[in-house]
Amino acid sequence: MMGKRKFVSVVIVLLMAVGGYFYVDRASSAAADQRELELKLSGNVDVREVSLAFRQSDRIAELLVDEGDQVEKDQLLGRLDNRELALQIAKARTQIKMQEAVVLRLHNGTRAEDIAQYEAKVRAAQADLDDVAQHYRRIQDVYDETQGSAITREELATARLQYTNRLAKVEEAQQALNLAVAGPRVEDIDEAEAQLQALNDELARLEFLLTQYELRSPTDGVIRSRLLEVGDMASASTPVFKISLNDKKWVRAYVKETDLSKVREGQAAQVFIDSLPGQALDGQIGFISSTAEFTPKTVQTDELRTSLLYEIRVYVDDAANVLRLGMPATVRVTLR
Repeated sequence: MMGKRKFVSVVIVLLMAVGGYFYVDRASSAAADQRELELKLSGNVDVREVSLAFRQSDRIAELLVDEGDQVEKDQLLGRLDNRELALQIAKARTQIKMQEAVVLRLHNGTRAEDIAQYEAKVRAAQADLDDVAQHYRRIQDVYDETQGSAITREELATARLQYTNRLAKVEEAQQALNLAVAGPRVEDIDEAEAQLQALNDELARLEFLLTQYELRSPTDGVIRSRLLEVGDMASASTPVFKISLNDKKWVRAYVKETDLSKVREGQAAQVFIDSLPGQALDGQIGFISSTAEFTPKTVQTDELRTSLLYEIRVYVDDAANVLRLGMPATVRVTLR
C-alpha cells in the first residue's frame, strides 16, 4: 500500500514537471514570436537648427532673448545700432521734398507775375532800341547830307553798332518772353520726375535696410545658443543665435544589416524616453541610409557582414515638446 502511494506521488511529480516544461517552452516560444514581430532599436533625439545672423554689419544695441527661451515666428530677437542709417533716411526725405517742389514748379509752368516781368523787359529793350534807332537815323542823315564832312565814317559805324546791339537785346528779351509763355519742355518735366523717382527708390532701399537692423525668428523654436552680446560687432557671416526648430524632430537609430529588410520608409514606429516611462510617442520611419555606417574597409568574413549598421530616422509627433537634442530614446517597430 505504501509502495503504491509512492508510485502515485512520483507520477504526479513527473506530470507536474512535464506540464511545467511545456508551459515554460510555450511562454518562451511566445516571447520569441513577439520578438520576431517587433524590432527594438536604441538611438538619440536629433533636431534641425538654424543659425541666425544680422544681414547688416554694425554694433549690437539690444538682445531680447536668452538661451532656453521659447520663441515664435517673426518674434523680435535683437537690434543693431541704426543711428547712422536713420540720418541717411532723414537726408533722403529732405531731398525728396526739394525735388517734389521742382516737379511741381515745372508742372505749374511760368507764373503770371514772371511773364509780366519778361514783357516789361521786352518793352524796355524796345524803347532803348527806338532811342538808338532815332539817333542812328540822324547820324545817317547828316552824313548823307554833308558827304561825310560833318560826320566821320567812324561815328556812323559806332551809331550803327549801337543800333545792332540794341536790336539783339530786343530779340533776346522777346525769346525769353516766348519761353516763359510756352512753359517748361516735356523733356525737362520727364527728367525731373525721373530724378524724383530715383530718390524715392533710394528711400525705399534705406527703409528696407532699416528693417534688416532687426533680427527676427524665422520659425517657432528654442534658443539653443547665444553667441554674441550687446556691444559686439555683428556681420552677415557671424551668427548671433542658434535656434532648435520645433516642427521637425526625429530619433537617429541604427539597424543591423540582417534586420534591414524588415524596415521601410513610411513604416509606423513608437518612441519611448526615460522621462515618460510606458508612454509612447507616435513616429514614422522617414529615412533609411543607402550606405552602411561603421563599415570595415574590406568585408572578408561572414561575421563582419552581420556587423554592418544602417542609419534610420524616425520622425516623431512631439506636440508637447518633450524631446530634447541628444536625449536617448528607444524605438519599437512592429513587423507585420
